[in-house]
Amino acid sequence: MKINKLIYFIIIISLCLSSNFSFADSGAGKKVFNKCKACHSVDKEKNKVGPHLVKIFGRKAAVIEDFKYSDALKNSNIIWNEESLKAYIANPKKFVPGTKMSFRGLKKENQILDLLEYLKETTN
Repeated sequence: MKINKLIYFIIIISLCLSSNFSFADSGAGKKVFNKCKACHSVDKEKNKVGPHLVKIFGRKAAVIEDFKYSDALKNSNIIWNEESLKAYIANPKKFVPGTKMSFRGLKKENQILDLLEYLKETTN
């Protein structure tokens, strides 16, 4: 019986590690977003210091009307997805040299993943 439980445990762990299974926490991501909310909104298509983030996943960068983007972001041809947002959130100026975004980035991987989970649940 112990061997069967061990086999099931190994199978479950393998599935979790090989799939897109995420341990990200949107509740923790909401707290991380407190660093962002002075400049960005997630629930209204209203720009602040930065553009709103409503329906950001799958959107081309620098397309929100009435927001003045940097030339670097306008010419980037970025489509916002989990991978591009992860890189941008970690270090905006490295990912898009010349961006106007003054935020230095998040250094902790878990905070980035939590924030992305929150954005996925809130912005689409």
